[in-house]
Amino acid sequence: MRIERIVPNLTVADLPRAVREHTEILGLAVVMDHGWIVTLADDSGHQLSLLTQDATAPVNPDVSIFVDDVDAAYDSALTAAAEIVHPLTVEEWGVTRFFYRDSSGRVVNVGTHT
Repeated sequence: MRIERIVPNLTVADLPRAVREHTEILGLAVVMDHGWIVTLADDSGHQLSLLTQDATAPVNPDVSIFVDDVDAAYDSALTAAAEIVHPLTVEEWGVTRFFYRDSSGRVVNVGTHT
């Protein structure tokens, strides 16, 4: 399994306001907008996601890690006895993902584009 990118996720109360702040202050541009999550990026591909409430999961992730083999990552999480808080799921927006909670309580979204 190879990690392709890591994106911090910030939970926000007012998504339009948060998008406006980060685009005005940092010069980031909107590269994805699903209404409940917006991903911003610069020209070099650095990304930041802002979300209100995850559309299908019971909790919001703190970070998203995209990998080339999400099935292998899921198997590793099960082998490590990680707490799975959102099962391996093919989402309608073209991502297969799962969430686990690490020992510090952070929720990690592991996914791949399908």
